[in-house]
Amino acid sequence: MAAAKEMMGCSLIQRSSFDSSSSTTTTGFQFQQNQNRFLVNPVLLPSKQKRVHLRRVAKVPVVAAVSENLVKAVPDRSDESAKFKVRAVVTVRNKNKEHFKETLMKHLDAFTDKFGRNVVLELISTEEDGKTKAPKKSRGAVLKDWSKKAKVKAERVHYTADFTVESNFGLPGAITVTNKHQQEFFLESIAIEGFACGPLHFSCNSWVQSNRDHPGKRIFFSNQPYLPNETPKGLRSLREKELRDIRGNDRGIRKLSDRIYDFDVYNDLGNPDRGVDFARPTLGGKEIPYPRRCRTGRLPTETDLQAESRVEKPMPTYVPRDEQFEESKQNAFSAGRLRAVLHNLLPQLKASISAYNRDINSFADIDDLYKEGLLLKLGLQDEAMKNLPLPKMVTKIQESSEGLLKYETPKIVSKDKFAWLRDDEFARQALAGVNPVNIERITVFPPVSKLDPEMYGPQESALKEEHIASQLNGMTVQQALEENKLFMVDYHDLYLPFLDRINALDGRKSYATRTIFFLTPNGTLKPIAIELSLPHTAPCFRSKRVVTPPADATSNWIWQLAKAHVCSNDAGVHQLVNHWLRTHACMEPFILAAHRQLSAMHPIFKLLDPHMRYTLEINGLARQSLLNADGVIESCFTPGRYCMEMSAAAYRSHWRFDKEGLPADLIRRGIAVPDPTQPHGLKLLIEDYPYASDGLLIWNAIENWVRTYVNRYYPNSSLIHNDRELQCWYYESIHVGHADISDEDWWPTLNTPDDLVSILTTIIWLASAQHAALNFGQYPYGGYVPNRPPLMRRLIPEENDPEYANFVADPQKYFLSALPSLVQATKFMAVVDTLSTHSPDEEYLGERQQPSTWSGDSEIVEAFFGFAAEIRQVEKEIEKRNGDHRLKNRCGAGVLPYELLAPSSEPGVTCRGVPNSVSI
Repeated sequence: MAAAKEMMGCSLIQRSSFDSSSSTTTTGFQFQQNQNRFLVNPVLLPSKQKRVHLRRVAKVPVVAAVSENLVKAVPDRSDESAKFKVRAVVTVRNKNKEHFKETLMKHLDAFTDKFGRNVVLELISTEEDGKTKAPKKSRGAVLKDWSKKAKVKAERVHYTADFTVESNFGLPGAITVTNKHQQEFFLESIAIEGFACGPLHFSCNSWVQSNRDHPGKRIFFSNQPYLPNETPKGLRSLREKELRDIRGNDRGIRKLSDRIYDFDVYNDLGNPDRGVDFARPTLGGKEIPYPRRCRTGRLPTETDLQAESRVEKPMPTYVPRDEQFEESKQNAFSAGRLRAVLHNLLPQLKASISAYNRDINSFADIDDLYKEGLLLKLGLQDEAMKNLPLPKMVTKIQESSEGLLKYETPKIVSKDKFAWLRDDEFARQALAGVNPVNIERITVFPPVSKLDPEMYGPQESALKEEHIASQLNGMTVQQALEENKLFMVDYHDLYLPFLDRINALDGRKSYATRTIFFLTPNGTLKPIAIELSLPHTAPCFRSKRVVTPPADATSNWIWQLAKAHVCSNDAGVHQLVNHWLRTHACMEPFILAAHRQLSAMHPIFKLLDPHMRYTLEINGLARQSLLNADGVIESCFTPGRYCMEMSAAAYRSHWRFDKEGLPADLIRRGIAVPDPTQPHGLKLLIEDYPYASDGLLIWNAIENWVRTYVNRYYPNSSLIHNDRELQCWYYESIHVGHADISDEDWWPTLNTPDDLVSILTTIIWLASAQHAALNFGQYPYGGYVPNRPPLMRRLIPEENDPEYANFVADPQKYFLSALPSLVQATKFMAVVDTLSTHSPDEEYLGERQQPSTWSGDSEIVEAFFGFAAEIRQVEKEIEKRNGDHRLKNRCGAGVLPYELLAPSSEPGVTCRGVPNSVSI
């Protein structure tokens, strides 16, 4: 036994750390780098560190408490090595609600578990066998008491499995799990008790499929991070095998239970089998460049072999099994109005009551949507309801005082009902609204188009100095330019190439807009001119038009219509470019490549893991019912069937990964200039710019955390060069995931630790804060449709137009008739209401599952707690700013505070909260 103790390096006889007497400490592992290997030494983390508060993370027990002394030495014999016992404590998460089939299979598994159809675990050592050169393995151990605990209703159930291992086994670095049951189960975590260095943790968070459906053993690695060339010999082959399994073979139709990550083009948005009107071009390729999406392998359509056949709701579309929503998230998503309205109600409303799909007749019609609901507004009550072929859930509306389509009053009109009409609020939203990322400084006036003049007409703007000279507080235009007082939101070049096609659509009318703003002495913006452009093929007197602030009643209504068209342009660019393209679609290749190329034990995978949660699932759902032909986006936004082609045009002409980080983006737009004397190395030229000033706080916190993390594992550039998994991840993200623009010379290189810090900070920023800033204000700002109409149905009449007389006779009616119809507005409201909602299981920046054990590196765990503390300080600073009356873009009478970058939130539509990932 003395020899055995010496080989283990510490006493074998140790009381289980799950004993109640040891509950005040937790064990971590400290890395020491020696001769290019990480050595593991046990260290104790004080209980006060363990209890660092991470807001609103579910209290997840890492392991079950076991008070039994597990370690029992086996008497030493001359003909065999000493052995000792260890125990695995396995945490399985149950579903709260099960379908009948699932319940039946669960009981069947409980019965057959007694007869050998069970769950078997096997420990894999970090060491290899000296003779066979294969990894050392324990004998298989069966998970105990599965049948006894089958009726336990708790969310988490703990099981145990006992192993007897040789004294020279070393430390387990992996566990294989074989599921001989009929049904999958969700394996949350495993802890191994009995080794002298304390419990070893395995964060699994994965569905383990039945061996019947997926033969073979699942591999789970411990929380110990290893760079590829630091991988212990016993784990090297398993590390490579796991990555091969995840990559798949690029063949076949994916099953919903698969865990395969692969790339494909967007050839699944159209459905040509329904007719030519439902065909859509493939996005991705030389003709229409676009990022790649997750491959499903579905068969092609019958009409077009290059188009992938569709799976329509309610059938699920493929994403790797572990990417699918967890139960609480799925329940929150399904319970939203998106499903109730879009999939159950509106198609039948259209068929049954098309006559009621009318214009909004008065602002009271809109107000009544928050008081009464759509059905009552359409007159669908009493006996009329019973005569419509509506689902039972809809007909039950009379039993409730809450209308099915009744909405909360959006925040934009909750404090000041008429704020949206004012010019100062129109301008304020360019800095602190739901789309604050398009404002740019004007360096040349008039602005000049970059479009080909042979195709799109003269590049010169219709804007002249006389249009704005009277609005500059006594300055000349040149003085205003030199003093950085002129700014612009410019959608001219993105919209103009599509206008002929858009304006030919039924019920869609649009301009390509430019809006000029003046920065006033009190730090707010003032709109001073709007340029409205139509294709140069239009009559010359209509192709370009400049509207300035009103001088009388008629020009006031023209000005309001011009602002509405700007907001409609803005809504389209926000949704199709800034939100969907930049934070959803462009992130998907990095996520796919991370799973395919970075082992779960790679430290960079562990860093990125919480920032990839649910993104593939929400993107798959978007392709299924939001972005598809005749889907929600095409139905609700002005570009209609050309929405995704417009998104692709922005990808080709505007998107650059090296400019997606916040500081680089602010400099690109001329909103900031480099200044090393400032806290973030930047000076904002609009000091009261809530999105930018709050965003820089979060950017700085992320960057500090990432730099600490990267420097821990990559103290020099040679380690970056020699990390084949890291280099393959970045290469595949660019050359496969963004293949159509992979030759661009602006892609950042990955040669140094600083390069890696910049790349990772940008990815985490986009997945967390950037997405939050663009997403969770959609209903608070867009839920009141006149504030941000997603589509416009009429142009502004000229004096010689037949409609001009009607406009003058009743300008309010004309204005409302230009907005979406009542049903269109409600459909849009239903979507943005759901998309603006935080689910109960949301994980916010500074939080993550198993916060104390997600990594076996105690220094990194401690650094993460420091990052969480810095995020809490950011939140306090944002609260302080929102109470500062000097900051008029976020504080004042009726002014909404800017909370979209406040990190924490309660569930629901809150207009605040920064989740870790693009999860909705």
